[in-house]
Amino acid sequence: MTPNIKLSCRNVWKLYGADPDRFLRQSPSPSGEDIQNAGLIGAVRNANIDIIEGEIFVIMGLSGSGKSTLVRCLSRLIEPTGGQVLFDGVDLLGASDAEMIDIRRHKLGMVFQHFALLPHLSVLQNVVFPLTVQGAPKGQAMAKAHEVIELVGLKGREDYYPRELSGGQQQRVGIARSLVAEPDLWFLDEPFSALDPLIRREMQDEFLRIQARLHKTIVFITHDFEEAVRLADRIAIMKDGEIIQIATPEELVVSPATEYVAEFTRHIPRSKVLSVGGLMTKGGTGSGEPVAHNARISDVAERIIVADAPLPVADGAGQIIGSIDRLAIAHVLFGEGGGE
Repeated sequence: MTPNIKLSCRNVWKLYGADPDRFLRQSPSPSGEDIQNAGLIGAVRNANIDIIEGEIFVIMGLSGSGKSTLVRCLSRLIEPTGGQVLFDGVDLLGASDAEMIDIRRHKLGMVFQHFALLPHLSVLQNVVFPLTVQGAPKGQAMAKAHEVIELVGLKGREDYYPRELSGGQQQRVGIARSLVAEPDLWFLDEPFSALDPLIRREMQDEFLRIQARLHKTIVFITHDFEEAVRLADRIAIMKDGEIIQIATPEELVVSPATEYVAEFTRHIPRSKVLSVGGLMTKGGTGSGEPVAHNARISDVAERIIVADAPLPVADGAGQIIGSIDRLAIAHVLFGEGGGE
């Protein structure tokens, strides 16, 4: 079945400087040197992305790579210099201001690194605020806000104010506030980067738990490859405004398109990225309880190593598609290029 494309960008550019629109009309496909010679800055350069409904699509790159600018172009928080942004097949760049306000209120959710909570409002009041702006009936809005507050693990703190919450709790309020309007598409711009490592890990777990229940289409920005590996279905890596490669975490590690991409993955333990399906012997049967084909090696390595014989590997429908043995695991954990 062909996957449903929720959001696409086609040849999207964002140039800064004197009269960038005129420059792009005269030079539809300028090089980096052309842009520099014109005295412009190429924040986003000819970006092309298809984001599948229900996936977590991570955009990553170093500071200044253009990832946050691209997401702001996708949500039209800033206007692209050129290209198309298609949301459910409709070009957002052709939408009026009033239409964009309606889309943002009802179909787009956004969470940023800085929580931007309203300090004079309680947790409940912060979370219900988007529904109040929409004009939702008060009883319905309050019921939905309480439901989402419980979903993010803040039940019992409805009357707290932001200053009375930890950083992780404040971020949960921000997530709840963006979810309460039930957006079709959810943008998150480095939402956990300001948190302490332990809280950040906790928030990643919480995020995955919420996604398992809600199955949102998510565009997630990070500069941390380990975070991207934990969360992403697919990753786009950016450099100097360009998208260098789009692939699954496993594909990025196994087949990096450039040395720049390889550098991102070099110090990531392969056992945390590689899946059982990528290492299994196709057609093998094995014996014992099957291992899921999409399980990370790090999660099942011990079980496979202590098994007396190869274990069968099952696909999402439970069908046996191969087998995996301890030797394959040993190559990842201890062999050349294992990364550990």
